[in-house]
Amino acid sequence: MKIISENRKAYHDYEIVEKLEVGIVLVGSEIKSIRNGKTNLKDAYVILKNDELFVVGMHISTYEKTSAFAPDPVRTRKLLAHREEIEKLDRKVKVKGFSLVPLKLYLENNQAKLEIGLGKGKHDYEKREALREKQTAREIMRELKNN
Repeated sequence: MKIISENRKAYHDYEIVEKLEVGIVLVGSEIKSIRNGKTNLKDAYVILKNDELFVVGMHISTYEKTSAFAPDPVRTRKLLAHREEIEKLDRKVKVKGFSLVPLKLYLENNQAKLEIGLGKGKHDYEKREALREKQTAREIMRELKNN
């Protein structure tokens, strides 16, 4: 498994409750661009529409050797998952405060896979507390290393 892109901001903004691996419907030039690592998940999110999953806002740069008919870099892309998984996610997303966010884009057996997470949005005070805990842990490790 080769990780291409990670959405670290999702772990800061959301408390991830559940993770799911899904496939992505791509055009040939997009997979070449993914293999070159030209992707960004920062502002992306996942929606459910007509019992199908779609990723919106995921940026895949155009492949440099593509003709003039290159696909839009931030187009909405369909995600591939089993019907039962989609229905389970649909029930959970309808609960207030839960949303679907892309966490990781990686290659597995020459296929692009996206790890999506069911997350509950954090409040500002929870984010500050998490940063404080992380900083404290870093200082303790630094002191242990020095002694």
